[in-house]
Amino acid sequence: MARRKRKKKVDGGGGASSGTMATNRRIRFDYHLLDDFEAGIVLKGSEIKSIRDAKVDISNAYVRITDDEAWLVNAYIAPYEAAGVWTQHEPLRDRKLLLHRKEIEFL
Repeated sequence: MARRKRKKKVDGGGGASSGTMATNRRIRFDYHLLDDFEAGIVLKGSEIKSIRDAKVDISNAYVRITDDEAWLVNAYIAPYEAAGVWTQHEPLRDRKLLLHRKEIEFL
């Protein structure tokens, strides 16, 4: 008698790859916030691995608008130890934020 194939469970987007990876909780005590924005961020492969390992610091980071683009400045993402020298990223490089045009114009 042949074995019956089992259906594989497909994860519907939950887990470590979705949701908020880093927040700056201290900012609500230091500043009066008028509005919240949720933005995507352009990352390299080794940066994604470091963020999943919770090796990120955005306490000194801020957003700069240049040429109608939003950039995250001074955010520290630690180098990923398992990555090779040629695939390593710069820890304090500027990273592009993905926002809608209306949100950038509002800022």
